[in-house]
Amino acid sequence: MFELNNEIGAFNTVKVGERGQIVIPKEIRDLFEIKPGDNLITIAIKKRGILILKSDKLKEFAKELLKKIDNIDVNSESEV
Repeated sequence: MFELNNEIGAFNTVKVGERGQIVIPKEIRDLFEIKPGDNLITIAIKKRGILILKSDKLKEFAKELLKKIDNIDVNSESEV
């Protein structure tokens, strides 16, 4: 583990198996509290790479984003 700008991080390498599978290193599973049975979301952008997110964290982010969008809509309507 390492610290960058007061954030804890981890750097590891993984090897792709014959069936295209990777194993998330224990250090990273522990850091992000990834347990067997958890749902993960992958987002791939060909020129950038692959992003793996815990679905519950993405869901929390989406809810907060929708709240902020709703607030913008309400504020815009009251200005008209």
